[in-house]
Amino acid sequence: GMGIPVGKLSLYTALGGVRPSACLPITLDVGTNNEELLNDEFYIGLRQRRVTGQEYADFLHEFMAAVKQNYGEKVLIQFEDFANHNAFDLLARYGTTHLVFNDDIQGTASVVLAGLVAALKLVGGTLAEHTYLFLGAGEAGTGIAELIALEMSRQTKTPIDECRKKIWLVDSKGLIVSTRKESLQHFKKPWAHEHEHVGNLLDAVNAIKPTVLIGTSGKGQTFTQEVVEAISSFNEMPIILALSNPTSQAECTAEQAYTWSKGRAVFATGSPFDPVEYNGKTHVPGQV
Repeated sequence: GMGIPVGKLSLYTALGGVRPSACLPITLDVGTNNEELLNDEFYIGLRQRRVTGQEYADFLHEFMAAVKQNYGEKVLIQFEDFANHNAFDLLARYGTTHLVFNDDIQGTASVVLAGLVAALKLVGGTLAEHTYLFLGAGEAGTGIAELIALEMSRQTKTPIDECRKKIWLVDSKGLIVSTRKESLQHFKKPWAHEHEHVGNLLDAVNAIKPTVLIGTSGKGQTFTQEVVEAISSFNEMPIILALSNPTSQAECTAEQAYTWSKGRAVFATGSPFDPVEYNGKTHVPGQV
């Protein structure tokens, strides 16, 4: 609801110094398919089935044109909490004609990339010298992966398609590989590399041997002891980012990451965790 754009713009003002008079929170109500809400006499939203397809696209196009007409060419439009298929479509459609930004895809990615750059100061090597494995291939996972590839391409002057080959993603059906390409959603297709089918994360870790493991799955306890021990077996300092929120949905806890890696992991999360004492040393997890 309206609390989301109000909260986001409050951060623009409090942390970014943007004056409140330059900010406008907007909620686009295109209906709901929730029967309970449709039948609730106190529901204040649009009481109709959710608009989809061309009607939805036309409505968004009218909105985007009106915003630019009223506020000028340089108005920034932030997309927030759009469904995966709509989020990527809107960025692709309006990215060259409007100043647009999707926090779930691009905001998360920029913060994680900054965290990786900081982590490499501890671990060593460049972005291109590492191999990345994601658990989760939605907006956050693919957005982070794409920004890593873009920065890798910028640093090495290598085509981005080549850089993407250093980055692997696991979704609910296993490792994303070329044999699955026909059935994949469009935003997953750039990550479908040549490899045999791998059905789960542990097998993917052992097959790909990543140096960086990133969780954007939204499911807690998916970085199991076996997974952390596996990546720690071939990395002196594995980078492990358990980014899902809230803490109950983090792929693993700080204590688990440090204990199972014998204190060697470079670890950060999307939620706050307390420092961990392991083998006489205090480990302070990062937060991105």
